[in-house]
Amino acid sequence: MSHTLTLSSLKTAIPRIGYGTGTKWYSGDNSKPIDKNLVQAIHVALSVGYRHLDAAEMYGTDTSIGEAIRTQSIPRNKLFITSKVYRNIENIEQACLDSLSRLDIDYLDLWLMHSPYFDRNKISLEQAWKQMEKLFENGKVKAIGVSNFQKNHLEELLALKPKIKPAVNQIELHPYVYEASREVIEYCKSNEIAIESYSPLGSLIYKPGGPVDEVVEKLAKKYNRSPAQILLKWNLKKGDIAVTTSSKQERLEDFLNVLDENFQLNNEDIKAIDDAGAKLHFRQYWTKEIDGNK
Repeated sequence: MSHTLTLSSLKTAIPRIGYGTGTKWYSGDNSKPIDKNLVQAIHVALSVGYRHLDAAEMYGTDTSIGEAIRTQSIPRNKLFITSKVYRNIENIEQACLDSLSRLDIDYLDLWLMHSPYFDRNKISLEQAWKQMEKLFENGKVKAIGVSNFQKNHLEELLALKPKIKPAVNQIELHPYVYEASREVIEYCKSNEIAIESYSPLGSLIYKPGGPVDEVVEKLAKKYNRSPAQILLKWNLKKGDIAVTTSSKQERLEDFLNVLDENFQLNNEDIKAIDDAGAKLHFRQYWTKEIDGNK
């Protein structure tokens, strides 16, 4: 499995395993002091081979990421940095400039609309996407995309006949949400929109003891791999890119090793995880907005 995926519409290569700076590191406040633990964790991630850093304005970790980038030796053009806009959706251009300032970089490799669930009275989807396109055209971002969009949101966006289609849709994806995500995944694939997964280890972290665990444990023994590697490999079979995180070097190395060409899950393995995941529906993020009263 290639370590990078080329986004067909924009000819941009994105590392297939990204290092996330939300969840574990989330503070929600970009005015907070630099988190030295996050800076160190990013340094560790970079030292073992990560080149894709995933950020967002709402995580409150930008200044720490900026400090980590400044205090390491990998050239900027060898890094792939993603960020997302939500809180300041009414002025996406300024939100991007603010993110760049906090990160202390000149451009973003990927800039995402964090969610379709913003106040449409403040800005329409069409207006918002035009601002995204403008940032791409002026070189502030190398690729644009969306996050947490469901099929209906993507249909709405593509019906606007945008000059630039979203290159990526970043969604929560793990076995317990796969059944509910099939429709949007298939739609993305048919429209050449890459699926980027967050919380790929969600079944392991948020629902330990669930029906997927037994299947994953058996496969881990079968292939002499960790449960995390089984879940990440499954994830990359369903989507294209996965974002995960840890502060521990051995776990970070373990995650990257999922890209080993000699490690593959067969169709029977994939189906076993699918079937186990279908026994329980669970979504950790944007639950009310996406699932409603399910």
